[in-house]
Amino acid sequence: MRTGGAAAPVRIEHDCIGELAVPANVYWGIHTQRAIGNFPVSGITDSQHPKLVRAYATVKRACASANEELGLIDPDKARFIREACVEIEGGKLADQFPVDVMQGGAGTSSNMNMNEVIANRALELAGRRRGDYVYIHPNDDVNESQSTNDTYPAACKLALIDAIHPLAEATKRLAKAFHDLADKHINDVTLGRTQLQDAVPMTYGQEFHAFATLLKSDLAGFERLVPQLAQLNLGATAIGTGICADLRFRRAATEHLARITGLPITAAPDPVAAMTDMGAYVSTSAALKNLAVHLKKAADDLRLLNSGPRAGFNDLDVPARQAGSSIMPAKVNPVIPECVNQCCFMVFGMDVTVNWAVAEGQLQLNAFDPVMVHELLTGMSLLTNAMDVFRANCIEGIVVHTEIGRAHAESTPSIAAALNHYIGYEKGSAIAAEAVRSGRTVREVAGEMTDLPAEKLDEILDPIRLARGLGQTCREHQE
Repeated sequence: MRTGGAAAPVRIEHDCIGELAVPANVYWGIHTQRAIGNFPVSGITDSQHPKLVRAYATVKRACASANEELGLIDPDKARFIREACVEIEGGKLADQFPVDVMQGGAGTSSNMNMNEVIANRALELAGRRRGDYVYIHPNDDVNESQSTNDTYPAACKLALIDAIHPLAEATKRLAKAFHDLADKHINDVTLGRTQLQDAVPMTYGQEFHAFATLLKSDLAGFERLVPQLAQLNLGATAIGTGICADLRFRRAATEHLARITGLPITAAPDPVAAMTDMGAYVSTSAALKNLAVHLKKAADDLRLLNSGPRAGFNDLDVPARQAGSSIMPAKVNPVIPECVNQCCFMVFGMDVTVNWAVAEGQLQLNAFDPVMVHELLTGMSLLTNAMDVFRANCIEGIVVHTEIGRAHAESTPSIAAALNHYIGYEKGSAIAAEAVRSGRTVREVAGEMTDLPAEKLDEILDPIRLARGLGQTCREHQE
């Protein structure tokens, strides 16, 4: 170790390129130090994805146990390595992962960063100084039987599984908020719209329940992701052939990781194919995009239903959260749905990025796992937060204008469709046209243009019955 005069203390490490000074007070080593200088791009580091850091430490812990079991590393070394991994999994040394997420090298810098931090912390636990790699080496011990190409994707997939839980919980909370709103307004009739035009009656409850149903389908999609993400390729090393790895390591590492995590971890059946298969990332991105589409649908619809109040739908009010204009007094905008919309736009961009990265995997390796996991973890966190904001700051405070909804439902010309069975489509169309021309309701015009009794017309054209599908629409029902 040398200080260089008044400069901060450093230690000198070497690699295949040469020597480099590393700050003496850090746990990373030369490979990480080079990466810091090589990739000053986004300003976002691996440290800002704690789930990924924790997952990688878990993978290294399982590998250390497998190596000890197979007699490939000394039990004392394995113990110190595991202790260091457990500390990292618990959140310690979180600031020791400074590599930019936009690193080149298919995650090699992240893997070496993890190897170096674990090795140096393990050395401390063994009572030795950082950089004493003769005793515990980042490559020969921490990375024994491994490669970046099998461990980094494993850590990425475990991190994504970890991120699914809070995402799913936020989805459940939002779905329940829509359910509660639906139950509250199950008997309040309104007007359905198709192509932004008046359609037929429905209830507000049905409208809100539909949003909850879409979110339930997203939850089912998240559950299907876990087994796919849990299929890992440990022991495949560089390109799937398992070079430099004990033949028994694949099974041992997979079993140890499954035991540590409690997840249904399995080994990919074809290691070479699995090395280039990005299907789990594609599926995860698709599930997130589908959720974003559903959230955007709900946010868009609420913005329309909230529009006005004088020149819009004015079916409901979303909570007033802030002044909507710097010059127009009393104007209030639907800022929470607008915020959700923008989060959805970001996820759509995420999906494009992931698909491009997946499509660029040539020959035996895809080099772009780093941007994929960064985008996916960012998107999952964004939607998790967006859904909680949507629920707490918007959905739970919606006020429905039930009188306006009923007036819309009773005045729509489309309600004349309920008369088709009794008087035919042509006459029903004539009644609807006259209602539009005269500004009267279909019920009023039908009372003049048909010989159906008033009680029957009231029954046929009752908006709540129509909304619940109780209108007689076929001859069998009439009979």
